[in-house]
Amino acid sequence: TAAIMEASGLFYIAIVITVISCKNPGSVEEDRGIPIYLGIENPEMCLYCEDVGGQPELQLKDQKILDLYNRPEPMEPFLFYHSQTGRTSTFESVAFPDWFIASSEKGQPIFLTSNLGKMYSTAFRIDL
Repeated sequence: TAAIMEASGLFYIAIVITVISCKNPGSVEEDRGIPIYLGIENPEMCLYCEDVGGQPELQLKDQKILDLYNRPEPMEPFLFYHSQTGRTSTFESVAFPDWFIASSEKGQPIFLTSNLGKMYSTAFRIDL
């Protein structure tokens, strides 16, 4: 598990997530980063990407992260390439290359963007 710390005014909001690497990456391009699944604990759900009206969208789905981990093949809609530079990390969708998890403002929902680090923040601080 990991805690993502995000500054919000004078307070820090800790979001506990579960990070599990893909046990059977298969044809996933590992040179783009470490293929991982991202889940939240309560309720048990996982982040995934799907095409909605021709645009990739980040969604939460009722899915046990260990079920994804134990599958014999990678579940690409649920996979993200994790890349770390110093203390910050980026998360790129495996199903939609060059689309990254992003945030516009503190306290706002996360989403996908293809503008890496330009208009929205795509670098997250993670304490493992």
